[in-house]
Amino acid sequence: MRPSIRAALQRAAQLTSENQLVEAVRVGESAINQATDDEHPEIQQWLTDHADDFIGRRP
Repeated sequence: MRPSIRAALQRAAQLTSENQLVEAVRVGESAINQATDDEHPEIQQWLTDHADDFIGRRP
């Protein structure tokens, strides 16, 4: 996955944990829409691995 997409997903997680849900969805959706088909599985895995980041919980 490109670093710009990873950074956007990280930002979306941060915004979600700060209850800025509309902005989080906008950032995350934009990143996913820019991704290639080859990047989608990696994005899906990243989202699974970092689910706790979206609720502000750290493992």
